[in-house]
This record gives sequence, C-alpha cells and structure tokens, in this order.
Amino acid sequence: MQKLVAGIHHFQSNLFTARKELFQNLAAGQNPEALFITCSDSRISPCLVTQTQPGDLFSLRNAGNIVPPYGASTGGEAATIEFAVDSLGVKDIIICGHSHCGAIKGLLYKKYLQELPAVSAWLQYAESTRRIMKIKYPDLTGDALIDAAVEENVLAQLENLQTHPCVAAGLAAGTLHLHGWVYVFEEGIMYAYDSIEGQFTPLKEGQGRGNVTTSNAGLGNTDKKSSV
Repeated sequence: MQKLVAGIHHFQSNLFTARKELFQNLAAGQNPEALFITCSDSRISPCLVTQTQPGDLFSLRNAGNIVPPYGASTGGEAATIEFAVDSLGVKDIIICGHSHCGAIKGLLYKKYLQELPAVSAWLQYAESTRRIMKIKYPDLTGDALIDAAVEENVLAQLENLQTHPCVAAGLAAGTLHLHGWVYVFEEGIMYAYDSIEGQFTPLKEGQGRGNVTTSNAGLGNTDKKSSV
C-alpha cells in the first residue's frame, strides 16, 4: 500500500500539475476513441502499450478478456459494451489477449481450478475455445498449446461480441470496426489478426481500420496458424 500511496502523491505533486489543463477538460466529459477489452492480468497496461492518454480508451477488463454472449450473463460486460457503443459512440472495439494467460491455462488444465469455483464458472464462457483446441490442435502441448489457445480465444470472444445488438447494428451500418490483438510480454510486440492471412501478424504502423470480420462471418472456423 505504501507504494500506491507514494505514487498518488507523486501524481498529484508532479504529473497532475504539469498537465492540469488536460484533466480539467476531462471533467467536462469523455470522448474515447475505442473500447479496449483485455485481461485483468497486472502485467498488461492498455494505456502504456498503446501510448494513449486519459480519455482515449474506454476499458473493460476481466479474467481471460471474455465477452459472454448477449443475455448469457448478469455481469457488467453487456452494459459496458452498450454504453461504449451507443452512448459514447466508439468506432473501434479491440479484444486483446496476452501471452502466458493464467485464465487460458486454467481453461485447458482444470486441475488449476479445483479451489476456484467462481473462476471455473466464469471460464464456461470460453468453453468454445477449449473445444476448438481439442479438435484443431490435438498434438500441441505446453506453452505452444497455451499460445494457440490465447489466439483462438480472442477470435471466439469476437464472435460472442457480435451477438450484442449494439455491436451487430454498428457492424451492419459500417460505423463500428472490430479488432483481435494479442500482446506478447517478453517481446513487447502486439500481434493483430489478419483475416486475409488467417493468422496473427505483428501490428503494422497505420494498420487498423478494417474489420477482422463481418457480422455474418465465423472467426473461429478459420484455418488460423499460431504466431505467438
């Protein structure tokens, strides 16, 4: 806690003072450019890796960067997505997985969830990922299995995302774009799903406007090659 308290005082005394005008403008309202859906893992910082400022990203974080299908959960994911799209008017939604994901490890190896019933229940929303891995990657083990599952889970959650009415409407109108990313800690590289290549490739400068999918295309059925 002392580290957190010291950080707050440093922010107030130094950073806030230097950028006081920005924070005063933020008090009038928010106009984020994108909804960034990622894992709760402490090792990933959306604003750090994207080099964005306060007010640029509307964030949704949970174990495994999961988006339950519309109506399947009483959690806050649907409300956050709806508010971002319909009230804030975001034009882009990114689902970002990451390397060495503990949630994905638990999804694949149930023994790690024996004393975590709430986590086990939550990961049911990623059951399609587990089944895809069993069918498509029967020979993978260890880190290679987890890496591929992280990517497949991003694609599966993008499919779930499209069941939300506000997202489906935005895609149909051409006002909303979806993106699948995977961040690799040890490389500092962000990989983006390329629907033409059928795999995740390093995110390029200027890349980003096109959808990874259309409202009626199944992502999880692609012959994707793992790149992480």
